[in-house]
Amino acid sequence: MKIKNSIKSLRKRHRDNRVVRRRGRLYVINKTIKRYKARQG
Repeated sequence: MKIKNSIKSLRKRHRDNRVVRRRGRLYVINKTIKRYKARQG
């Protein structure tokens, strides 16, 4: 999982990417391509 300052650019990498807020952190998750996981904060 990558930890990034800006999640907006990571969200645009694939059309299945979703931005999810969990426990005060922003996560990018992708069910089809698992390597696109990232978090911010």
